[in-house]
Amino acid sequence: MPTFIIERDVPGADKLSQDDLCAISAKSNAVVADLGVPYTWITSYVAGDKIYCVHEAPSADVIREHAERGGFPANRITEVAAVIGPSTASQGNSGK
Repeated sequence: MPTFIIERDVPGADKLSQDDLCAISAKSNAVVADLGVPYTWITSYVAGDKIYCVHEAPSADVIREHAERGGFPANRITEVAAVIGPSTASQGNSGK
C-alpha cells in the first residue's frame, strides 16, 4: 500500500497539550476505523506550526477524506518514493 507524508498547518501545534494531542489522536483513530478501506496511521511529528504525519492508504483521495471527516488540515500530501537511512549507504553496488 502506498505511504504518504501529510503536512498539516496547525498554528501553535508545538504548544498543544497532551490532552489536545490525545483528543486529536482519538478522533483520527475513529475516522480511520470508519473509513471502510485499508488505512494505517504510522506516526506523526509535531514541529513548530506543523504536524507531519506518515500514513499508508490506497490513495491521496482517501487521505483527503480522512482529513475532511476528522476536521484536520491536509495542506500537502506527498507519496513516498523511497525510504533511506544510514544503512542505505552500504547497500549500493560499490561502483560496479
